[in-house]
Amino acid sequence: MKLSIQVRRKDALLDLARTGQACRFQIGSGPERHADVTETEPNVYSVLSAGRSYEARVEPVADGEMVVVIDGHRFEIEVRDPRQFRRRDGWRGIDGLQNVTTPMPGKVVRILAPLGASVTAGQALMVVEAMKMQNEMRAPKSGKLVSIPVHEGDTVAAGEVLATIE
Repeated sequence: MKLSIQVRRKDALLDLARTGQACRFQIGSGPERHADVTETEPNVYSVLSAGRSYEARVEPVADGEMVVVIDGHRFEIEVRDPRQFRRRDGWRGIDGLQNVTTPMPGKVVRILAPLGASVTAGQALMVVEAMKMQNEMRAPKSGKLVSIPVHEGDTVAAGEVLATIE
């Protein structure tokens, strides 16, 4: 599963797969890592990775937000699962960089706004075909299109970043 996360106010894509206790994950373009994860009590996990053992405590704060404490290090994390995407969330006033992600797997059919273009909130940026339907991916805010890491014809996974607006 691919999740859009924010750790220490930096956005990243988390690719996560879990089968029983075995967990495989990759954050952004970093190395793929493996771990065995066991919940020892509610919101407390024993993690064994690369021959080291860690205790991770997860403290839910709000919807999609949590604090994770690992070996005394505190991480404030926001998780945005594209399967839980709600269209109204994309229209809030947002400062700084904002990623546009796809809520489901598909194929980039057409890019409508070029890199560097000034866009307005709600403007169509590209068309993604999913399940034989074409969906316009729209700008969540007004700004400048600073990144388009996909090309026409690319296959994209749920949660993959399609564009970044500043």
